[in-house]
Amino acid sequence: MSALLDLLDLLDVRADADDVWLGPASGPEGKRSFGGQFMAQSLAAACRTVDAVKSPTNMHLQFLRGGQAGDPVEYSVARVFDGRTAAARRVDARQDGRLLTTATVAFSTPLAGPEHGSRASLPGDPETLPQTGPAGPAPSMPLDEIDIRIDDAGAGDEFVRRLWWRVTVPLPDDPLLHTIVAAYVNDVYMIDPALQVHGHSMKGRTHRSGTTDSSIWFHRQVEADQWNLLESRSPAAARGRGVITASLVGADGAIAATLVQEGLIAEREQPPS
Repeated sequence: MSALLDLLDLLDVRADADDVWLGPASGPEGKRSFGGQFMAQSLAAACRTVDAVKSPTNMHLQFLRGGQAGDPVEYSVARVFDGRTAAARRVDARQDGRLLTTATVAFSTPLAGPEHGSRASLPGDPETLPQTGPAGPAPSMPLDEIDIRIDDAGAGDEFVRRLWWRVTVPLPDDPLLHTIVAAYVNDVYMIDPALQVHGHSMKGRTHRSGTTDSSIWFHRQVEADQWNLLESRSPAAARGRGVITASLVGADGAIAATLVQEGLIAEREQPPS
């Protein structure tokens, strides 16, 4: 095992008390936690308290404070609602008693109804692209287990982030686990397109940046060990914050999830002359 915790171990939250779950630390020590860890572990904790027949349909998470990658995270789950076909949970994440994130997760049994949301073709072939990694530094992600290839298009208001990803380690045939993995990976520097519109990037560190709010609507099953395309744009930014909208598209062209993020993109204060 490397200095980082393996992906499947990281997402395996353990029972600590009644409706309290412990998420393993990702490592390394002294680094800031990756936001996708809170997304995935919060979702995993909520799922532990819901009947397996009900799968997650949407999740909304607010980032309140940064976490430490070297420390475990405590997740308290509140059973907000349990109905015949639907359920809802609230999940609060803490380290050393400090509230870091708060999330709501909705669940439902599958229902019959009209369907749409599929691409006739995908933009390019990820196999022809070089491995690029994420769009910014990612010290607390097990990147040796996640293949990321970026193929951006356009500039200014027309900028489109095309991020292909797949998990390269064997995954169990567990649909819920694949969904949790998607919640983890899809948070990787998703706010970057809001900076790219203006010719900046998170790698450049020209602005204070970080996710403040993240939402996912799950439409179809995700296959995390196959190629997935996260295609994102930034429709608006103001007051030092930007919004990103994205579609997660599977290898078959079907839209598996819709995502929206808000993030900080504030100018850094200049030192006095």
